[in-house]
Amino acid sequence: MNWANRITLLRIILIPFFVGALIYGHLDRAFWIFGLAVVTDAVDGYIARMHSQKTTLGSFLDPLADKLLLTTAFISLAVIGKLPIRLPPWIPLIVISRDIIIILGAALIQMNTGRLDIHPSIWGKLTTFLQMATVLGILVGFSGVRVIWWIMVAFTILSGWQYIQQGMNLMNAKESLENP
Repeated sequence: MNWANRITLLRIILIPFFVGALIYGHLDRAFWIFGLAVVTDAVDGYIARMHSQKTTLGSFLDPLADKLLLTTAFISLAVIGKLPIRLPPWIPLIVISRDIIIILGAALIQMNTGRLDIHPSIWGKLTTFLQMATVLGILVGFSGVRVIWWIMVAFTILSGWQYIQQGMNLMNAKESLENP
């Protein structure tokens, strides 16, 4: 267990504290907890790259931590009523549907090819950034957050489509190798 993986685990551990702060109406605490989780996302990646601490566990744990944090945040922001700006329920549906499609696609590729070598795209990274910005914008009551969430929804859909295409290309490449 290296430092990058420990920091990733911290992000997962912060999730119930974030939800608790939201439930009890402590938006300032929720903001700082979520902000700390966002910082850990950048720090664990930096440490893994700069100190050669990339591991198989980390390559699984880091995206899992992101998915858990963001899924929990989007669901919470759509169902908790004590917020100055409430997220429409269809937005978590889009975000979660994209993630489920990516996970199922990855499992299908793994089962059919015996390996999984998918890296985050620039679209995926921008989507994650915009999803985090949407959550932070809601927590501070930013009046322009609706513009951010519409852009985030567009990037969520675009990046989901890009990952589907990437997966189909991997599957087609395997088929063309098997059937020349």
